[in-house]
Amino acid sequence: MKTNTDPFIYRPSKQHSASDSQQSDKLSGLTLAVKDLFHIAGIPTTAGNPDWLKTHPTPDSTSSVVSKLLSHGAIFVGKTITDELAYSLNGQNVHYGTPVNVKASNRLPGGSSSGSATAVANNQADIGLGTDTGGSIRVPASYNGLFGLRPTHGVIATDNMVALAPRFDTVGWMTRDLKTLNAVAEVLLSSSSKGLDGRICTVPALINRVSHAAQIKSFIKNCGFTDFFETAFEEETLTQASEAFRILQGREIWLQHGDWITEHSPHFAPDIQQRFQWCSNLTTEQEASAQEKADKVKQLMNTLLADGTTLLLPTTPGPAPLLNTSAEDLGHYRNYLLGLTALAGLCGLPQLHIPLNCEDCAPVGFSLIGPANTDLALIELAANLTGEQA
Repeated sequence: MKTNTDPFIYRPSKQHSASDSQQSDKLSGLTLAVKDLFHIAGIPTTAGNPDWLKTHPTPDSTSSVVSKLLSHGAIFVGKTITDELAYSLNGQNVHYGTPVNVKASNRLPGGSSSGSATAVANNQADIGLGTDTGGSIRVPASYNGLFGLRPTHGVIATDNMVALAPRFDTVGWMTRDLKTLNAVAEVLLSSSSKGLDGRICTVPALINRVSHAAQIKSFIKNCGFTDFFETAFEEETLTQASEAFRILQGREIWLQHGDWITEHSPHFAPDIQQRFQWCSNLTTEQEASAQEKADKVKQLMNTLLADGTTLLLPTTPGPAPLLNTSAEDLGHYRNYLLGLTALAGLCGLPQLHIPLNCEDCAPVGFSLIGPANTDLALIELAANLTGEQA
């Protein structure tokens, strides 16, 4: 596997901000790394694949999200490596290299926003802008010891960027601290975001199945927050969520990219090629069955989060897999991981990853999922739980 100690695929000749038209200094001095799915006028977008680059013109327009961050004082320092067309959670790229996880160099960085995550983790940027369809903010945030927010689906514009599956695509970001994450949220999210009632639901069945269960339980016990309650959860629900998400996402992906793949036969890494081939063979009957499963997951989540309750759960099954993990084992792990990430994905809900302090081990953490449009309230709750300033 080719690794890449520099997660950037493009760097400007000088740091760039939009100070001439600056709206505020809310992000003044904060450096911004942008996942190479977002279009920036005059800069090629590779989407992690050389054949995509060859067959698409250099953009003449800039993502409104990037423009907004720059207009509030952020400084653009480069575009970062992404997994091919963002269709992976590993962070590997056979063409441009796999960014190095500086917190655990023998482990994967997590994808598909791997470059943005590692740039933040190794202090090359303060804000790592990325996307999250199946977990591509939450997973690399977890593997690199960062805070990361997947917002409520649809609250942030996705114009001028390469889509994967628009039904699930969100724009998210990762930071080393909660204060910076909140500063970005105040720029990109509406101040009319809903509140939470302060109660946090935990699911022992979900926590006990991950390798860092003891650390999560210790945090819950010692954080000083008292309004926790436990609820039961059918483990089969995670399997159904994973299956439903993969099929519904796959149908969307083929609608989005099938014609281009068929016309140009791009070269993909074997695992990604296999997934695209799988997408091409999905049927309307499989989609209908997956939708039924997704509807059941939505009903369950609506019940759990009723009246402004928050769900606390593991973000990933454990620390990042080792770099030498076999492709077969990574495939099994992916399906297992998607069971956790699909809960928010299928329902369009906000999910905030919070890292746990771990001086002698690879990074791990947990997440908070809230009802739709409680993004800002989740950040406030995270500040109360961790004692970090937001």
